[in-house]
Amino acid sequence: MREFAAIGEQNDTRRGGSEPVMMRRPFISTRRRWIPIFLAVLLAFAAGCASTPDSEPMDDAGDAVDSEFNDASNAVPVPDSSMADTNVSNQTLSIAPIYFDLDQYDIRSEYESILSAGAMALKESGATIVIEGHCDERGSDDYNVALGERRAGAVRNYLYNLGVSMGQMSIVSYGEAQPAVSGSGETAWQLNRRAEFRVR
Repeated sequence: MREFAAIGEQNDTRRGGSEPVMMRRPFISTRRRWIPIFLAVLLAFAAGCASTPDSEPMDDAGDAVDSEFNDASNAVPVPDSSMADTNVSNQTLSIAPIYFDLDQYDIRSEYESILSAGAMALKESGATIVIEGHCDERGSDDYNVALGERRAGAVRNYLYNLGVSMGQMSIVSYGEAQPAVSGSGETAWQLNRRAEFRVR
């Protein structure tokens, strides 16, 4: 027994004294435990809200302030003449994509010639096409799918008004799921806001 007491005394001495050491668990109230967690969640929420704009800031006149989202100087690129043509050769049909403004599904006047040539080719060939509506990465998934569907529907209605049978056309929306160009920024966003044509 004496040997054990000697060992115990040596251990106590190394700890800074000869008295036994008691470990005491500090008591933290339940309320205090949740404060760091609550603050972390609040900080994460605030950071997430700050990175996604909900609306455009308004100036004194009530109009949206110009920003990269609605800057008129960043017009949608017009495809070059090789893309603007609708080609019908050897039973193949290709119609160049058309592009849209931010949050819009109206057919722009510079794309009417592409759609007119496409309508003529579709009427002559009797081919069927799928009109695919696409959006840029901004906005929620649900919003972008709905907007892509409105874009594809607007193109289908335009072609129908030019004499293409509804039976030759179907629409699908991919929202932001299939970008033409990867990346962020106005140039990429402009190229991703489009309607494309796939021959079946």
